[in-house]
Amino acid sequence: MGLGVGIVGLPNVGKSTTFNALTKAQNAEAQNYPFCTIEPNKAIVPVPDKRLIALAKIVNPDKIQHSTIDFVDIAGLVRGASKGEGLGNQFLSNIREVEVILHMVRCFEDGNIVHVEGDVNPLRDIEIIETELIYADISQLEKKIDRLKKQSKTSKEAAASLIIAEEVFAHLAELQPVKTFENKEHEVFIALDKELRFLSNKDVIYGANVDEDSLADGGNKFVDILKEHAASVGADVIVLCAKIEEELIGLEDDEATEFLADLGVVESGLEQIIHKAFDKLGLQSYFTAGKVEVRAWTIKKNTKAPQAAAVIHNDFEKGFIKAEVIAYEDFVNLGGEAKCKEAGKLRLEGKEYVVQDGDIMHFRFNV
Repeated sequence: MGLGVGIVGLPNVGKSTTFNALTKAQNAEAQNYPFCTIEPNKAIVPVPDKRLIALAKIVNPDKIQHSTIDFVDIAGLVRGASKGEGLGNQFLSNIREVEVILHMVRCFEDGNIVHVEGDVNPLRDIEIIETELIYADISQLEKKIDRLKKQSKTSKEAAASLIIAEEVFAHLAELQPVKTFENKEHEVFIALDKELRFLSNKDVIYGANVDEDSLADGGNKFVDILKEHAASVGADVIVLCAKIEEELIGLEDDEATEFLADLGVVESGLEQIIHKAFDKLGLQSYFTAGKVEVRAWTIKKNTKAPQAAAVIHNDFEKGFIKAEVIAYEDFVNLGGEAKCKEAGKLRLEGKEYVVQDGDIMHFRFNV
């Protein structure tokens, strides 16, 4: 499923280090100078899901396959990026291709790591990035408005679209993001957003990159400032130490859990980011559980059974008859499919069934 998360931020805030840890591979250079990321790095990241492990203990499959999310590491933006400063617009265009933005914010002081603006100031750093996204949206919308003005001379539809486009432009001109535009439910706006993919309308997760001591303390003064800002705009904040996350790469799961426990942390920052991104993308998983594999299949929330079946193969949707469904809790508590059948916990569901997160499913279909 081609839904992605773009990692953005100023240079040297921990974007590429975070990306390295997310992908568990050193395939994005993390160097102490701006613009070391020259091409956007893309990776498919498995979604950690302990339910798969529980299912595998019952079924003993040959393999386990997780749901995945695409992450894109985008070069550090700087003040003036929308006008071509730094690496400029080519990287802003990469952000348009993702659905959610992970905005990494530096929340630690370290004299050995250069800050492109001279000092650590989360609110200023956020404003620089988000203003550049607004300017980029203005540039895109200006071109669209010019086209609509010409078309509106002969098209009532274009004239109607022009009114909404100019309202959005006026909103952006006040340096307000598209996400706070009041008329977002209007069909013309929806069409505009689908075409232009407004950068300032995307869901944002803030990643507060802290040092090890601050992670153990649950944050610091910079994180407090960031959380207050995030609350005011309805965004989530995840606190992590990118360097520690990178160190966890080489550890076994048990070792990593113990390492985090010593810091007083239950779940790694990266796992939190992946789970939050999965949710922000409006995704959930259902499972198939057999000897060959235990597998998570990614679907949009509120997907009906035939469309969920199509994720496995289009023929499953075309010839859909029924879905055999067992709730995850029943499957685990009773110890597998056979015992669920005996207990009457296997249900047959039809075309209108809305698949629930964690359902174990088997589809009946005509070829």
